[in-house]
Amino acid sequence: MRLLLCEDEVELSDGLVAILKHNNYSVDAVYDGAEALDYLEAIEYDGVILDIMLPKVDGLSVLKQIRSNGNQVPVIMLTAKSEIDDKVLGLDYGADDYLTKPFATKELMARIRSMTRRKSEMTDSILSFGNITLDRSSFELKSEKDVLHLANKEFQMLEMLMIHPEHIISSNQFMEKIWGFDSEAEINVVWVYISNLRKKLNQLDANVQIKARRNIGYSLEEI
Repeated sequence: MRLLLCEDEVELSDGLVAILKHNNYSVDAVYDGAEALDYLEAIEYDGVILDIMLPKVDGLSVLKQIRSNGNQVPVIMLTAKSEIDDKVLGLDYGADDYLTKPFATKELMARIRSMTRRKSEMTDSILSFGNITLDRSSFELKSEKDVLHLANKEFQMLEMLMIHPEHIISSNQFMEKIWGFDSEAEINVVWVYISNLRKKLNQLDANVQIKARRNIGYSLEEI
């Protein structure tokens, strides 16, 4: 799951990023509304945590603009304001949830799980290709032979490949989608996870394979 966090309080943002990454979310952090709009235009996110009081463009304006552009990404409004009018306005603009500062970390995590679960319920929870299926709700990869539970990043990589079978995905695309722009991971980490997935496909006697095209990328193809 990849999230966008837009919070201009740097210490709070850094703390939330650490917590979210510890819980296996990929996170991009921005600090003003204009930057949030740029990221939301360029990248597909699974959820957004959006403060209302932001420099350049306020959070409500960000929300209103992305909804008018047809972007239905789930959004939690995060703000110090507690007035009912602000909550009503945010919900009217298309916010999925609302959390007032200060808040408990456990509550935010529960709201995020609920938000992303609702999104997954609106899409197919099972992806199929060849003789394998990937359950998006349980992270389970199945064939007639066996069932394997995938680690978070393994799941995200295979999900990308199964959504677009036979479509080439570059290492940079994997890095941007799963590890995020600010990740310190080296690009060869993609090869490591590809290798792990190949071993698991072999373990399942899958009739599909992850094919590499040198200096271009990877695709999932039937054998």
